Formats: sequence, C-alpha cells, structure tokens
Amino acid sequence: MSALSRTPVAQIVEPLVRATLGADLPIAVECWDGSVLGPPQAPLRVVIRHRRALRRLLWAPNELGFARAYVSGDIDFEGDLFAGLDELERLADPETGPGVTVDRTTKLAILRTVLRLGILGAPPAPPAEEAALSGRRHSLGRDSSAIAHHYDVGNDFYEYVLGDSMTYSCAYWSEPPSADFGLADAQFAKVDLVARKLGLRPGMRVLDVGCGWGTFALHAAREYGVQVVGVTLSKEQAEYATKRMAEAGLAEAVEIRIQDYRDVQDGPFDAISSIGMAEHVGTAMLPIYAADLYALLKPQGRLLNHAISRRPGPRPEFSKTSFIDRYVFPDGELQPLATMVDALEGVGFEVRDVESLREHYALTLRAWVANLEQNWPAAVAASSPARARIWRLYMAGSALAFEGNRIGLNQVLAVRPTGRGRSGMPATRDELLAASPLPAEE
Repeated sequence: MSALSRTPVAQIVEPLVRATLGADLPIAVECWDGSVLGPPQAPLRVVIRHRRALRRLLWAPNELGFARAYVSGDIDFEGDLFAGLDELERLADPETGPGVTVDRTTKLAILRTVLRLGILGAPPAPPAEEAALSGRRHSLGRDSSAIAHHYDVGNDFYEYVLGDSMTYSCAYWSEPPSADFGLADAQFAKVDLVARKLGLRPGMRVLDVGCGWGTFALHAAREYGVQVVGVTLSKEQAEYATKRMAEAGLAEAVEIRIQDYRDVQDGPFDAISSIGMAEHVGTAMLPIYAADLYALLKPQGRLLNHAISRRPGPRPEFSKTSFIDRYVFPDGELQPLATMVDALEGVGFEVRDVESLREHYALTLRAWVANLEQNWPAAVAASSPARARIWRLYMAGSALAFEGNRIGLNQVLAVRPTGRGRSGMPATRDELLAASPLPAEE
C-alpha cells in the first residue's frame, strides 16, 4: 500500500480548505474516504462526495466551480444550512472574517491538492440545469428563455415549495407565523394589501404584469369584482393559471396570456400590478418598462410595483461565474430603490407610497425552505435532485441576505396624474388602506 493511499484525504486537502476558509474553521469538511477536517460538532458539514469536485474547482476556481460541484452532488451540505451559510458569509465579510477569496494562494493550493491526489483530467461537463442563454441581453427572445429556465421546471415542483397559494413573491406577515397564521394566509394578506393600495372597485380593468400562477388575479377578480388581464412569459404558469380561473368560475373575469409586457396594446387599464416581475426587466430597460406601463394606465390610474432591491452603490458588473445567474435567475438584475423611483417619476408617474417588506421576505423564504425539506422526496421526483438542491441553497442564502440587509423588498405605489396634476388619491394613508373586498354573499 502506498503512502498516499494510507494518508487521509482530509489531511491532503487541508491546505486548500484553510487557504479558502481561514485557519480557524467554523465548519467541518468530510472527504469521500470518510476523513474529517474541522470541528466535529460544527453546525454545517461540507461533504466532498467525489474527487471530481476538486477537478471542477481546478477548472473553475471560483463560485461557478463550487456551484457546479454542489449542483451535481459532488459536494453536499449536512446539518443546519442556515447556520452554516451564515458562518460562511461571516468569513467572507472583510469586516468580520479573514475573507473567503480565490487568490493565487488558493489556486496553487487547488493545483497541489489535485496533483497529489492524481485527479487531473478534462473539465467535467456542467450540470444540465446550468443556463446557457444566447442573443442580446433583455431582448424579447432571450427574456423568454430566461423566464422558461426558472419557471418552467414543473408546476408540481413549485406546489411542493410554495404551498397552497402558489405565490412566488414576498408574503405579508400581518401576524407572526403560527399554527393559525401560516404561509398561505400571509400570501393572501399580501395580494389583498396590493388590491387595497390600488383602490380596486367593481368594474375596474386591471393589468397584472408577470402574473405567475394567478394568485393576485384570482383574488382581485373574486374579492373586488374587477376584470383582470394577466401576462406571463411562462407557458407552464399560463396553463396553470388558466385552469385555476376556470375551476374558480372566473374564466370570464380573468384572461391569462403568454405575452411580454412590451407587447400589451389593449390599454388603458384602471390599475396595474407588477409583483416580483421587475427583477427580470434589467437596468437598461427600466425607462422602457416605466414608460410602457405609464402609457397603459388611465389618468389617475395606479401602479403597484413590488420588487427586490439591492443596496445603493455602483452597479455591479455582470458575473459569468455567479451561482444565481447560471442556475437560478439568468439575466436577473436588482436596482436600488432610488433607481426604481427615478425611473417611474422620469416618465410622469407620481410616487405616493413606499413600504419596505424586507423582513417579510426572509420569513417567506424560510417557509419555502421548510416546505421543500418537508416534501424533499416528492420535490425531487417532480423535478430532479439537482433542481431541488439549487432551490434549497438559493432560498436559504436569500433569506440570510434579506435578514442581513444586503437586499430589500419594496412596494412602490405610483399614480398617473391628470394633465392638470390631479391624482385622485386618498388624503391619508389610513384612507388608502381602508378599501375592502366585496361583501360576502348571503
């Protein structure tokens, strides 16, 4: 038996791990031979299941290489994912940790480890779930492909993650989570909050941009007596939402279309909702987005824009190695709140109300992770092991990002004033939120 074969793999990879995570490891690393590096009672254990993981890191010594190893199952996480990711983020923070970097020292450590283990070879093929878009960024065709990559992964899979409401945006926790007030309650509280801010009344015509699986459209039509046009680029969402409206007896009140917002030509509308859609628009397209929605509204019509935001600062460069861009939201872009407000007011909107729901999204994401973990075998069967792994990691990491104020969630209510500046808006916020659904039938 050679000396190498008798040497625990953890001992061989130790220089690489410490070069990446620092000398004092807050997590444990288990290698494919069962050897372990780091504290045994760590909240998170990173399991290197296959030596191929190191070859992936050799060819892409960055976030993309790690993402490919994780998505393919060559690397896995065991234990408290939230606590472990929180610790890794602390290490990456230049103010609180040594900084998780991929510098020359780390690259040399990867190379030495790979050479010693004798696992040089051609780069492994990326997992099938990795996005590979083509065409001009935010063109109609490329946007359609980006939406399909994220949303057309199986309605059954999303049901296991999102729960009964089938709503894929921040819920509104008007009460703390409890056995009496769960995710579905919070999601319906959110769509009702949007309806009240828009001042919906019977007979109105409403456009729901990025309508998803139709939760807001259904609620607005059923509870407020309005006519709704919902548009989405996802074929699977459109099929699900259309069936949902028929089953609810709302087929005459709600029209669901596979259509880009830029192609909607049958305005004007009395109100427009955009819930969790603006993240797909792109910074360069924001003026067009704002102008198109403004043109589709009647004077004194309201727009409710519900979107994730990033912190103020220089616009980040597009990364070709981002886990989120390659596996979750290809071409997604976040803007600071001020950028969104500027785009809306720049085309003539008057912004009347802004509400942050940042902490609400963290609670929502934790509920989605709990759903996925509880339904893991069924969710994997409805999609793929890789897809379920991607969603678990991205939702847990996103929850921590909202909790840490690295990203936010804002509802911006804007109005299209008349030519003489009349908004038709209520005088107070209490009055704004006082709208109520139709009375229940006897």
